[in-house]
Amino acid sequence: MTTELPAHPYTTETPVKRGSGLYFTALGLAQFGIFIAILAPVMISMQLKAQEINPGDAASVVGTVLPFGALGALIGNPVFGALSDATRTRWGRRKPWLLAGILGLLAGLAWLVVSNSVLELTLAWLVCQLASNAASAALIASFADNVPENQRGRGSSIFALAQNVSILAGIYGAVLLADNLPLLFLLPGVIGVVLVAIYVFVTPDRLPDVEPRKFSFTRILSTFWTNPIKFPDFGLAWWSRFLIIFASMLFTTYRFLYMQDHLGLEADVALSAVANGVLFYTIALMVAGVVSGWLSDRLGRRKIFVFSSTLLFGVGLVLLAFAGDIAAFYIAEVVMGLAYGVYTAVDTALVVDVLPDPDKPGKDLGVINIANSLPQSLAPALGLLLLSIGGGTGNYVALLWGAGVIAVIGALVVLPIRGVR
Repeated sequence: MTTELPAHPYTTETPVKRGSGLYFTALGLAQFGIFIAILAPVMISMQLKAQEINPGDAASVVGTVLPFGALGALIGNPVFGALSDATRTRWGRRKPWLLAGILGLLAGLAWLVVSNSVLELTLAWLVCQLASNAASAALIASFADNVPENQRGRGSSIFALAQNVSILAGIYGAVLLADNLPLLFLLPGVIGVVLVAIYVFVTPDRLPDVEPRKFSFTRILSTFWTNPIKFPDFGLAWWSRFLIIFASMLFTTYRFLYMQDHLGLEADVALSAVANGVLFYTIALMVAGVVSGWLSDRLGRRKIFVFSSTLLFGVGLVLLAFAGDIAAFYIAEVVMGLAYGVYTAVDTALVVDVLPDPDKPGKDLGVINIANSLPQSLAPALGLLLLSIGGGTGNYVALLWGAGVIAVIGALVVLPIRGVR
């Protein structure tokens, strides 16, 4: 099932010319470049750097650093989106922010390499997140500027595919470069600069005829809120999205450390196992997504798919708590991949079905995006708290049971939604 991606909330004109194959290729490359640069550190590199700074308690370093960066992402996306909309230069309004963002991200990654303390690491990661969101917000707005509504479903699929491939590439890159931490941080950033530059080179960036709306922080703040009392179905859909992302982030934030501390693997074996696990997860996700999307449309049902997939995702997390070897880890990854594939295929349609104003979806989908971003701030801290139960920072059973319970709650809050079947 394909769900159309609406115009970016800060876009002021609707394109009518169809996007070319060259444009969509460049779009996918740019999305891949931005995401491999910012996600590779989250998946592996940051955990290796944490072990370098504090070999005895790397989990506490990760739990301290990542929340601040995610907070920067939460704030940066709408702010930079509005700034790019108000920009008027001879090179356009999106291109300056795309280039400044990806170059700033590369600079932040270089700072991560030379950081020697938790404070330095935190500040460098905050720079990375702010810069990546400057580039990402400009890319999404440029996409909306250049692609008409009847092609946005295709573009949305390209965004999702590029993001999933970037995760795989980042993890397999970590397997190859585990002994060269500086290159592990910097190479994804260099790839990002090259691929974003290709997009900037082939994409028009026309300035609108109308004057930009006056930049207002009041307007920006309004993009963070939709009244859940007035629109309860939308509020429940928001909480369901927030909780499954939260549950997922509780595990993925500490996955590499889990492989070493819980399964007792050496670093090189752990890296290889994580890479293979994410590969199995992604294959299962893609297969489940295609089948469940078609079936959901065929049956005209949404809630049962979102409920059952979120519940199954929770089961996969609990399976990890009992995993004693790599084979059990792979089985749990496949279970979670199947679950998340069903979820991603149907939940976006459910959200669109319960939008407060379907004719003006941009602002409310921006609020939904907070449910994607906010868990990145909260999960590392709660994860560290759960890991600390009983002393030390190695209680992965508590972490994974906690994540599983959160996923189950995320499934249950879907049931009271009345606006869809």
